[in-house]
Amino acid sequence: MSQTASTSPASVEDLLSRRRSPAERIQHVLHGNPALSPLIVLIAALIVFGIVSEGFLRPQALSLLVQQMAVVGTLAAGQTLIILTAGVDLSIGMAMVLSSLVMAKLAFGGMPSFLALLIGIAVAVLTGLLNGFLVTKINLPPFIVTLGTFSIFTALSLLYAQGQTIAVNPNSFLLVTGRSLSIGSVSVTWGVIFMVAVFVALGFALRNSAWGRHLYATGDDADAARLAGIRTGRVLLSAYVVAGLCVGIAAWIVAGRVGGADPNAGLNYNLLSITAVVIGGTSLFGGRGSVVGTLIGALIVQTFNSGLALAGVDPNYQVLATGILVILAVSVDQWIRKVKG
Repeated sequence: MSQTASTSPASVEDLLSRRRSPAERIQHVLHGNPALSPLIVLIAALIVFGIVSEGFLRPQALSLLVQQMAVVGTLAAGQTLIILTAGVDLSIGMAMVLSSLVMAKLAFGGMPSFLALLIGIAVAVLTGLLNGFLVTKINLPPFIVTLGTFSIFTALSLLYAQGQTIAVNPNSFLLVTGRSLSIGSVSVTWGVIFMVAVFVALGFALRNSAWGRHLYATGDDADAARLAGIRTGRVLLSAYVVAGLCVGIAAWIVAGRVGGADPNAGLNYNLLSITAVVIGGTSLFGGRGSVVGTLIGALIVQTFNSGLALAGVDPNYQVLATGILVILAVSVDQWIRKVKG
């Protein structure tokens, strides 16, 4: 009597694993861990710049680096939610500027700082709500919508501030995000602490809530998610609204950093936030990525900018390096998405 050997799923997986080439194994590992590739880049960048620039890896220098990326990091956290849904927000930087101007001007005019802060954050949430409404209810492409609102928010910012920078009383509660806490020889601003809190909250929500799972499902395949009973329109709208809340917090952080608000301060933040998200391993096609990767991506952008500056490299090459990083990140994402089962 002959016995028929059965093959368990585990043994099949082992067999397939043995047949994969080293490149395919790396591809599978990176596919399952989106934050791994940016982490490798960050570690390599820190080592290289630590060798090239004396003092780059000192605790005080690293603390300053983190403080410099707090605004971009907070914006990038909100941008991650939108890119996870296969969208993009080109207006996020100018929405932050408009929000910060509202906060600063109301506080400058005598309104209690806390109330001015709440109104400024409400303005930021409304900018996200406007973008989300146009995308979900009018069915316009996110790229076109946010390109249009970028111009609208820019014009509103210039008109509201009359093209002038608004300074705030140094003792105002609005500037608390620029104040520092000393931990040994290292100083950390409250803005950095708030940025970390944003990442922790979003990371928990995306990983452990039904909303997070619905967000990933909508970004991966909106039609399939809709057939599965997910209200994709509501999920998309919520992503833009929560991103707007992140914009409001970023506006508070930038107000504390510059001591007020500048209507011309946000031109680069749109692209920097997208750059951090893409370098952090979140796919522009939606459904894949994490806020942890985005945090690493923001650190990579600031590490390259600070490291090249300390090394005495021409600022134009810093921009060149950022562009190359973006292209490489998108190329790696395309390669990872081709992973075979």
